[in-house]
Amino acid sequence: MVTMIRIRSRDGLERVKIENPNNTTIADLKTLIENQLGVPISNQILSKDQNLLLAKTLDDRIRFADMSNPQTLVSSLGIGHGSIVFLAYEGERFVAGPAVTPSGSFGRKMTMDDLIAKQMRISRQESPHCEAVSFDRDAANVFQHYVNETLAFAVKRGGSCTEGKVEVDFIYEPPQQGTEDRLVLVRDPEEENLVEAIAIGMGMRRVGFIFTQTISQSKGDYTMSNSEVAQAAELHGESGLKEWVTALVKLEVNEDGAADVHFEAFQLSDMCVRLFKEGWFESEGGEEVDPKVSRMKKDVVVGGKDTKEPTFVKRISDFHLLLLVARFLDVRADVPALAECVQLQSEVPEGYQLLIESLASSC
Repeated sequence: MVTMIRIRSRDGLERVKIENPNNTTIADLKTLIENQLGVPISNQILSKDQNLLLAKTLDDRIRFADMSNPQTLVSSLGIGHGSIVFLAYEGERFVAGPAVTPSGSFGRKMTMDDLIAKQMRISRQESPHCEAVSFDRDAANVFQHYVNETLAFAVKRGGSCTEGKVEVDFIYEPPQQGTEDRLVLVRDPEEENLVEAIAIGMGMRRVGFIFTQTISQSKGDYTMSNSEVAQAAELHGESGLKEWVTALVKLEVNEDGAADVHFEAFQLSDMCVRLFKEGWFESEGGEEVDPKVSRMKKDVVVGGKDTKEPTFVKRISDFHLLLLVARFLDVRADVPALAECVQLQSEVPEGYQLLIESLASSC
């Protein structure tokens, strides 16, 4: 009998297949984790306690000793099919990508419909499923007060919004571990079931995800980072609710130099959620990855053209950028021609491209 054990780590929820669960020891489980998930045995610390993921130092993690004996049978700990085991480890690991199957094998015929079906076409969603959202004053104040007064907006926090009719009435914060630029939700299915039961009893349901952005993030020139978009898309797709809302809370300096707390609500497009559910988002990152760019694992189709980057005319479709470039062009000939390219979203002549790129490189 094959058993699936769920492994929750800082990377999210993964699964390990066990062939003979009744005779599997903790040492065997660690070997399977190394073989299937790529985490070396020497780096693994396992526990049934979800607080393991909240431990910040190695000394704190070692204190979780409920699965420290390598000879203990996992079945004796009540671990069976579908059970969650929490994993903490040091360092990085290599995650193998999905297997690639050649689409043009010899002797195989593909119709035009087959080719179109294999492409992902990106198109703009004209109207949102939810046009407005409002928060209960007390629920919003409690959420932002802890982050503002205690954490000084230096650590990310997150929660799920539950609403009645058109208003968010309360915010549930699951166990979590926040850093300056990352938020790990240590989700407890049993507790979430209780939350759902309470909400249903009050005539409500979960309608969104709310999180904070740290002070360091407010210095970036983006609204949501790629990791935040991916996390929001994961929760949106999991909900199955088309009106699902993503809200962020951040600290901004006003005209008088004082700090104001701002709530902003967004809704991911159906296309964004689909891209995440089908595994198109590039999950591997690093310090060199631009947080404002969501990278794809393979090319997508935008406006009938395979691309990973926006077109040049799309990149310069900004009024203030055109105003800056216009200072170096003939206002009677060049400026109207370039403006027409932007208006029609047509190809920009090579001469203008060279000029704009040289200006950008000199700034």
